[in-house]
This record gives sequence, C-alpha cells and structure tokens, in this order.
Amino acid sequence: MRTFSTLAVTALIPGAVLFAPGAGANPTSPDDAVAPISDSSASLPCCAETLPEAPAEAPAPVALAPEAPAPEAPESLTDAVAVAHVDAGSLPAGVAPEGGLQIRTILVERNVSAAFPQIHSMIGVRPDAKPWHPNGLALDIIIPNPGSAEGIALGNAVRDYALSNAARFGVQDVIWRGTYYTPAGPSGSGYGHFDHVHITTTGGGYPAGGEEYPRVGI
Repeated sequence: MRTFSTLAVTALIPGAVLFAPGAGANPTSPDDAVAPISDSSASLPCCAETLPEAPAEAPAPVALAPEAPAPEAPESLTDAVAVAHVDAGSLPAGVAPEGGLQIRTILVERNVSAAFPQIHSMIGVRPDAKPWHPNGLALDIIIPNPGSAEGIALGNAVRDYALSNAARFGVQDVIWRGTYYTPAGPSGSGYGHFDHVHITTTGGGYPAGGEEYPRVGI
C-alpha cells in the first residue's frame, strides 16, 4: 500500500478524474509505414518495431470524460473471463514497477491489476528505440499461457476493458494479437504482440506525490 503525501493532485469524482499538471505525453496515430511483425513467438522487448513516431507538441493534462463507448472489436471473449468487480475507491500500487510511469499509465496499471488478478506481470519503463516505454507512457501486460483459449480470452478482456474506458484512462492505443486498436476501433494489423497486451496512454505528467488513483468500473 502506498503512503500518500498531503498534496492530493487527483480527486475521485463520479464519472471523471482530474489530474495535476505535469510533463505531457506524445499521442499519435497509426503509421502505415510501420513494419509488421509476423512471428507470433517473438518475446519481449517487441514494441520498438511497432509503434509510430510521436509529434513534437504534447497536449496539456485534461479532465478525463466520464464514459467512452466501447469500440466493436473482433473475437471478443470477455464474458468467458473472470473479471473482478471494481468498486469506487482509491487503488494501491499494482503489479508493475511504477518508477518513471506517468499518471494515466499508473491509473491503467493499478486498475488492470485490480480487475484482473490473473495478471501477475507487467512491464512499464524499459529501454526502447521508441519513446513510449522510456517516457512512462506504455505498459506491456503479460498474459499467462497466451496461446491457449484461456490466455486469448484474458488478453481480449484486458483489451476490451482498456478501450471501453479509454477516455477515463487516457488510452491512446492498444495492441494485441496482431491488431492495432485506437478508441475508435481496429485500425491496422500485423503488429505482433501475441504474448502480451500493449497499452499506450497520453501520460498526464509525472507524479508529484500524493496522487490518488481511483477505481474505474468494469
């Protein structure tokens, strides 16, 4: 459990989360020139070849909207997965090391950890040719037995959870089993990621201390 300082930079408001200012993220859109990854057995790190370049300008942190409609995604097996019910409240640290992660990335990490106790490993900050992981904007959520029916169903459920709460989490994109998703829906294929779900956020700046990370409902 994290001990928070007296400075609270976020407040839980039904349907909305407001974060304190900080270093912004670099959102982007899919790049048709990205080289596809076709080897489904490739192991981490994998994301250097799959993520497009970010623009120079970064948006200021914003209040996240209360709800975002879930895009229609193929082969959704969410109903086959046991998903923990997430009530209102503030969440403790999740399974990923949080050092160097930005606020919205931590929000995703803690909520995925709470909603999916089947997940035991996530990778956040790590060296990479692209800026997302080094800048604390991305998570690799490791899926147990990713080629099994249960593993695919779990990965689908994590993907759907992130996309259905995209506005509240500040999700920029999700990559899983060869498909690149944005909050608007699937927008590309051939991107690898068969053993983990990659989630990129818009950041929201680095924590100053005392932040609270609210639960986001299923």
